[in-house]
Amino acid sequence: IFIQTDLEVAMARNNQRARTIPPKIVEKSHKAAQTVRKMLRKSMGRDYHEILNNEEGKLDTSLSGKLTTWANKPNSTALEVSGVGLIITEAVGVEMAGRISPGCLSLCSDAQEACLKRVVDFCQTFGNTTMGIQLSHAGRKGSTDLPWLSGKPIAAADPRGWATEAPSATPYAPLGWETPVALDEAGLARIKVAFVNAAVRADRIGFEVAELHAAHGYLLHQFLSPLSNLRTDNYGGTLENRMRFPLEVFDAVAAVWPKHKALGVRFSATDWVARSSWDIAESTRFAAELKTRGCDFIDVSSAGNSPEQNIEVGPGYQTGFAAEIRRHTQMPTMAVGQITEPHQAEAMIRSGQADMVALARGMLNNPRWAWQSNRIRRTASPPHPHTDSRWWADYHGPHARVQLPRAAHPHPPPHTRHPPNHPTPPT
Repeated sequence: IFIQTDLEVAMARNNQRARTIPPKIVEKSHKAAQTVRKMLRKSMGRDYHEILNNEEGKLDTSLSGKLTTWANKPNSTALEVSGVGLIITEAVGVEMAGRISPGCLSLCSDAQEACLKRVVDFCQTFGNTTMGIQLSHAGRKGSTDLPWLSGKPIAAADPRGWATEAPSATPYAPLGWETPVALDEAGLARIKVAFVNAAVRADRIGFEVAELHAAHGYLLHQFLSPLSNLRTDNYGGTLENRMRFPLEVFDAVAAVWPKHKALGVRFSATDWVARSSWDIAESTRFAAELKTRGCDFIDVSSAGNSPEQNIEVGPGYQTGFAAEIRRHTQMPTMAVGQITEPHQAEAMIRSGQADMVALARGMLNNPRWAWQSNRIRRTASPPHPHTDSRWWADYHGPHARVQLPRAAHPHPPPHTRHPPNHPTPPT
């Protein structure tokens, strides 16, 4: 089990009560402002002032791309001793303009490197979980507000915003989003160097795993998808051309990342948009190309590149993509997406759908998820795919909670085809 955790989300949830206080009430009542301060001081420690802006009840974070004390110690430490095998940070911008929001992390300065090193050193001193970092560039989806402040785009003219860049001058959505600058050769070279420099810093910090973020509509995904990549040069058009820049970034990072440390890629297996060719077939070819370049693992997610997306959400709804790509490429694969129950995660591993399972919200809500799951496994073994009717009911058929690829479906024993206590599925 490993965690992909967004420190900003954790911080936001910790301050949910503060968000519910209307600013006007705080402005009118000094007593209310003191109450907010006391609550934040108790829950976050010394750096509560980094979140509360004076007495107006407005939540904010530093614009420097550095960690706050809350993200630095309480949150990271709780996850470090949670019993998981690997922790991967939130998406860390390889340059300031590569962040998603002004409150997101970045790794392009000595000060940012020092902050992250304190976290990793602390966790490695008091815990035994491997630490990983996710390196990213938001591209045209950058310069957006903090999630608890609407998450809407921030204009480049705003002091908290910046001009965005993308493969083509096409905004993420027609309304509310500024048109990004189409990257030229100099821009592509600059961003490639930024990924390399961030990887070098990550190695110095002590991270043992690096993951390049090519999912959820961020820059590398924007190159992969024909929805956002309208280029007519060597970086656009055919799948080979659309894969070119993400693969060049991977090669450049692999050249500086130590061979004894794992290097992987997270990507969206499909855009979930009917008119897009970026689907399981193309993403499988992308994974195969990564394998030839020495990629150690893939982390299979989906969507995020278009407001047109029509996602079929449900428990483990992305696991089928991970299983299909793993079957074709034989690459070590992570599955992610609404994996919440221990037996659900165990079945994914046992059935060969994935080699690892990733949790985000589940671990933020309950940092002891792994410990408790282990207790459940010892007291009640998970259903077996060939002898227990619960497994067949939960993981097969039109009412399955977790869909397996067709090739992964074992033939059930006769007595489990329509197991007891489960009605025959309607035709």
